Amino acid sequence: MPDKAILIPAALLVVWTMVMAIWMLVDRAGTFSAMKLDPSKIEPGLRGSDLQKMLPPGRRDWPAHNYAHLMEQPTVYYAAVIMLSIGGPTGYDKVLAWAYLALRVVHSVYQARINIVKVRAMIYVVSTLVMAILSVRALLSVLN
Repeated sequence: MPDKAILIPAALLVVWTMVMAIWMLVDRAGTFSAMKLDPSKIEPGLRGSDLQKMLPPGRRDWPAHNYAHLMEQPTVYYAAVIMLSIGGPTGYDKVLAWAYLALRVVHSVYQARINIVKVRAMIYVVSTLVMAILSVRALLSVLN
């Protein structure tokens, strides 16, 4: 029977991703309001990444950048924790799963609010190392 305990941090990362989606939408609504943009009059096919070019000085779309990042590496995390859940995670695996969640939340808040690339990159590197260890442990779990 799968071990659900390791799925808790993964489920929380799913919820956190929705928090970031809402943050992005609220931030963009504020941007549209500040710029007096009528969404119904925006050119069809405009992408979120195109919005960055239209922003006035000092305005950033950082919550949206982070939301996009949550669609990247965390997808590997979800697969790894599911494999570990099926294969029987150790306490160490669970600590790594929680550490990855914590690092991603810190990364999100930092990127959306402060976004000094050097610091953000360090958070990313640490989370990537945690993810790499989890990935190898997921493989070993499946092979056993």
